[in-house]
Amino acid sequence: MAKDEFTPAIVEQGLRTRFVGRNIQYVPRLASTMDVARTAAIAGVANGTVVLAGEQTAGRGRLKREWISPQGCLAFSLILYPEMRCLPGLVMVAALAVAEAVTAITPIVAELKWPNDVLIRGKKVSGILVETGLRTDCQSYAVIGIGLNVNLDSAACLKISPTATSLSREIGRELSRSVVLCVLLARFEHLYEAFLRGEPVFEAWRARLTTLGKEVQVLAGGMFYEGVAEDVASDGALLIRMGGGCLMRMPAGDVTLKVSATGGQSTE
Repeated sequence: MAKDEFTPAIVEQGLRTRFVGRNIQYVPRLASTMDVARTAAIAGVANGTVVLAGEQTAGRGRLKREWISPQGCLAFSLILYPEMRCLPGLVMVAALAVAEAVTAITPIVAELKWPNDVLIRGKKVSGILVETGLRTDCQSYAVIGIGLNVNLDSAACLKISPTATSLSREIGRELSRSVVLCVLLARFEHLYEAFLRGEPVFEAWRARLTTLGKEVQVLAGGMFYEGVAEDVASDGALLIRMGGGCLMRMPAGDVTLKVSATGGQSTE
């Protein structure tokens, strides 16, 4: 059984990145890594800085939902300063990085539920939140929050949600969160730099989506829409074929997707 030694020093020793995670701000217990990271981003902290929590007590997911991060979870926020044109693709890069890291560390093939949930056999193991803003008139920043259930048993997962799971639960043993984080940050940097070069990250993200081809219900602007998730646009928007035959575009980040047999860690 792997020993879950989790300290910034161990993470730094295992990192194989050029800039992502090279500056780690570790807090043993805090309310939200997103709040700390946003303040740091506005102040102009180094590109690739990671705000890492030993335990997070008031995390949040998309649409201001609560994100529960008990001990044994990996909860961190990554700070970047991309050009504004790159902002829509960050959710794809982050979700794909988590899925590829899970597959690299375990014998599990992770899948994605549009737009930002990572699933294992239909149960949610990770969620991602991207918040953006301007620190000057011309420089944008992005804070990418990632929560990954690493070492949680069945009872702990059930307290979060009936449809939550963890890596340890799925493979029957604990993992080192330090190792998981190192692999994840390396995958993120690789995909992010490929994305900036214009390489086809979108196609790899799309290929892992379990949502496509399924009947879905979407909540947007206070109204529900039902149809078949036909495809995704290059900016990540979901394209839904409605009952009348029209194709509706749902921008990522503005909707709640309801798909049977998939779970969510965020409370609704």
